[in-house]
Amino acid sequence: MCGITGWVSFHKDLTQHQNILDDMTRTQYLRGPDAGGTWVARHAGLGHRRLSIIDLEGGKQPMSTSNGDGDVVLTYSGEAYNFAALRNELIARGHRFATRSDTEVVLRGYLEWGAGVAERLNGMFAFALWDARVEKLVMIRDRMGIKPLYYYETDDGAIFGSEPKAILANPHAVKAVDLAGLRELLSFTQTPGTSVWYGVKEVLPGCIVTLDRNGLRERRYWSLAAKEHTDDRQTTIDTVRHLLGDTVNGQLVADVDRCVLLSGGLDSSAITALSAAHLRESGEQVRSFAVDFVGQTENFVADDIYGTPDAPYALEVSQHVRSLHQTILVDHAAMADRDIRRKVIEARDSPLSLGDKDTSLYLLFQSIRQHSTVALSGEAADEVFGGYAWMHQPQVQTADTYPWMAVFLTGAKAQVSDRLNKDLSAALDLRSFIGDSYASAVAEVSHLEGVTDHEKRMRVIMYLHLTRFVRMLLERKDRISMAVGLEVRVPFCDHRLVEYVYNTPWSLKTFDGKEKSLLRAATADILPDSVLKRVKSPYPSTQSPAYARLLMEQARDLVHSGDPVLDLIDRKWLTDITTRPVEQMDMAERNGIERALDFSAWLDIYKPELRLA
Repeated sequence: MCGITGWVSFHKDLTQHQNILDDMTRTQYLRGPDAGGTWVARHAGLGHRRLSIIDLEGGKQPMSTSNGDGDVVLTYSGEAYNFAALRNELIARGHRFATRSDTEVVLRGYLEWGAGVAERLNGMFAFALWDARVEKLVMIRDRMGIKPLYYYETDDGAIFGSEPKAILANPHAVKAVDLAGLRELLSFTQTPGTSVWYGVKEVLPGCIVTLDRNGLRERRYWSLAAKEHTDDRQTTIDTVRHLLGDTVNGQLVADVDRCVLLSGGLDSSAITALSAAHLRESGEQVRSFAVDFVGQTENFVADDIYGTPDAPYALEVSQHVRSLHQTILVDHAAMADRDIRRKVIEARDSPLSLGDKDTSLYLLFQSIRQHSTVALSGEAADEVFGGYAWMHQPQVQTADTYPWMAVFLTGAKAQVSDRLNKDLSAALDLRSFIGDSYASAVAEVSHLEGVTDHEKRMRVIMYLHLTRFVRMLLERKDRISMAVGLEVRVPFCDHRLVEYVYNTPWSLKTFDGKEKSLLRAATADILPDSVLKRVKSPYPSTQSPAYARLLMEQARDLVHSGDPVLDLIDRKWLTDITTRPVEQMDMAERNGIERALDFSAWLDIYKPELRLA
């Protein structure tokens, strides 16, 4: 896993701007602390920072090859899990390899198939190639958008990078945020192809973007499509088990230490059990990590969101599969630490934070990185198999908005827009923005003929989660993990599994009257009964009163600081909260304080030009 960046300019001599390319590459250091390099020619420059995973000595980048009529140069981030099979195919076609890396497989795959190499790759990846033979830049991103890739069009080319910070390090990019960017920040949806930053776009998942002297073009090589599902229940369960086992086995391939993230829920437990079984065949013991907060398990209080603490279930699973298990205890003071908050905000390039859920994730990954470089995660199982409670609520199923938003709209919980000053809230008009975004997303969904209205509706709900909601979660996990040099792999995002389960009818996804019926049935023989019966519990949030008190202290400091964030938020709302006893602060208010603190840190770190007119 790595950080990539680059610059194409058809009017400039980039060999005279090596210092700018170096600055851009340097911003990706945390994504690739093991090695770095740049390649520059007259009209193109590529940068790379490497986190060494496969072929530690031979996979250095940017990687280039030439057959006499011009260089083809690659800067690559990610893992192609089927690289060994592709390597053998390319050898049979006459290619000769100098390394064992998947990077060289991608490079030579491009020489053989052009941009069509994307359709042959199974994995998580984002990469860019400069083809000097035809003076063309090719940028490609994996099907589910696991690995990020952004670009910024200039008057004579483009700038790109794994993260916006690489683009913003180039003086030809404007460091600005307008109303459209703020809407992306505050709406809790993610419009495909956009970013928070003005002029910065993302390469769409499953998309190829090419740039030459004739301009920029996009082509989709993969998207979710409705297909008829003819397998019976048992065949479907068996197929899910086979696909999941195959992808877990493939994602355990690495030349560095691996582990699994174990919460004790169905998703992570399934990944842990399958990993343990595969590694046991070669005499290895899987290593598992869980997160908990100091004192939380002992003093846990159930509520509407969290019914049970994670730690006891994670321990039971680890004993069941005989993993080498460790629970990382996170202290409330560390989560509230201003420096940790700033590191998370800088990792994400935006104040789009989940508060203590993000800071604790950062601290968890930081601890894991001391033992392992690769971690397998259960992320995306809920989106693939239908695991969220709101997916099963009739009032949400019929709501004319994004399902995860309907949960809040049907209650009395405060909305983010309620915490902004009135003028900004009116200018943003988030309600209209979300409505238009939702209508656009629904219009993308294809349907089969002859299915019930309910099946059509549930296909829409699954599509929204797989193309909108999960991308926010994947970006969060990528950014925070890569900020400490940890590669997190997500087996549930294997496109074969996603396609197959997406096209199983909702009645089959819920055949036993519960959420994630197919996943539960497919892994029932390898998990303890307690986990199979456990009700879903999201990633944990601290219940510590001490954490709430620290947040309140920081909020009081903010109110009296003259911070520019006070020009954006409802100052009276924040002031009123800070004058009340901390015991009276509910979770919505706590989240509001965290968002205000996040915005303050973001404004201080990036000092963006705000275009709010």
